[in-house]
Amino acid sequence: MKRILYVYVKGGAPLEYAFPRIADCGELHVLALAPLPTTAEEVWRPRCTGIELVPEAPRGDALVDLIVEHAESIGADAVLTLSEFAVLAVAHAASRLGLAGPGEGIVRARDKRLMREAWAAAGVPIPGFRRVDSLADLDAALAEFTPPLLLKPAWGAGSVAQIVLDSAADAAPAWGEIERGLQAGSRVGMNELYAPDTDRDRLVEEIAQGSTEGWYEEPGYGDYVSVEGIVADGVYRPLAITAKLPTVPSFVEVASTSPSVMAVPLQRRIEEVSRQAVDALGLENCGTHTELKLMKDGELVVIETAARFGGLLTTRQVHEVFGLDPIGMLVRQLLGEPVDYPEAMLTEGVRAAASVAVVPADAFGLPWRTRPVWNPRAVDWSSLLSPGSIIEAVPGFAMPAGQPVPAFDPSAGSRNWLGVYLLSAVDADTLQRDCNAVLNGLEAALHRAADQAADPAADR
Repeated sequence: MKRILYVYVKGGAPLEYAFPRIADCGELHVLALAPLPTTAEEVWRPRCTGIELVPEAPRGDALVDLIVEHAESIGADAVLTLSEFAVLAVAHAASRLGLAGPGEGIVRARDKRLMREAWAAAGVPIPGFRRVDSLADLDAALAEFTPPLLLKPAWGAGSVAQIVLDSAADAAPAWGEIERGLQAGSRVGMNELYAPDTDRDRLVEEIAQGSTEGWYEEPGYGDYVSVEGIVADGVYRPLAITAKLPTVPSFVEVASTSPSVMAVPLQRRIEEVSRQAVDALGLENCGTHTELKLMKDGELVVIETAARFGGLLTTRQVHEVFGLDPIGMLVRQLLGEPVDYPEAMLTEGVRAAASVAVVPADAFGLPWRTRPVWNPRAVDWSSLLSPGSIIEAVPGFAMPAGQPVPAFDPSAGSRNWLGVYLLSAVDADTLQRDCNAVLNGLEAALHRAADQAADPAADR
């Protein structure tokens, strides 16, 4: 049986979903660079042949040495990770081992400055951008571009420390705020493991004037999408589009939905631009997650591409709706086994599914006015959902129950998440309705649950 080394750090699909997919392809060995979650351990741990925990792992080339040494010790036939923060180190390790991996293009898929420079050279449609290494650079960018602008870490993920600048007066406060956001992210393991001093690397870019006009016939969808795919021996294989509900300021994602309800010709337009973006990065073998902004008159721009799958439940959504198993497909690709890729990106599926990341703000971005105790098990979810809809919590992404909900922080990105849920419904329209019902109704539902717990006779 072939042996697979998985390098674990924070990020990627929940282990209870990912590990069975990987273990179905061979012996699963885990090199954990951070403590493994205890949630759903009874599901994922039995699928592991071996686990080695190295919580104080080195950085840079020493980390690559560690991965290579462990891979050689088990005779690994493939090495991979699903985390943004480890893809660079794992790619270098795969190259040194002579195993399939993303190749040299990985750095362009990790450093957003190099990414945009590669796209600009290839004629990929992107917003205007500029590297900013100092507050003086940021001041110059604000003079060059027309606000609003988005200041972001070049190596970030999960919308952490992204800040909107509306005027030149915002530059100095934003520079300090991004420092605090990066430090907070680092404390919870959301930082690059290979490249040194990446917190100093930043860029600022124009915020494309997004619009769903001409893209959707139905209201209520966000003005951006993502395309999930795989690069196989240098050839891009797009799998499906993931639609989004509108983000909560500043660009905090709260729900992604499958399938897309766009007309098929529009989906093909997105597929082609996504292909241009991925091809320009020069990747070899990896998952991909490409985000694109929709604009008027059929125009769009590419926001980002990652050399890994979308996080949270993205791969499970694709699996549930389209019948494709992206994680299993990628592992078989890395092992050199045949993979049955669709000839073109899939546009139709069965039922509909969403990843819903609950934050202490409603679907319009209005922060909750109260701080109820977080006790999702006591919530009457059926009162929020349509008949036939199902909601399932992801244990590894849940805030501990029994604590007051923290105040919403616009610069905290995914650190605002109270819980993440897989929501499925009979069709896309019902799914969209239910996503909004959860986002808009959970604050009150938590209070009702608390009132019922305090006085069980109250509802009788």
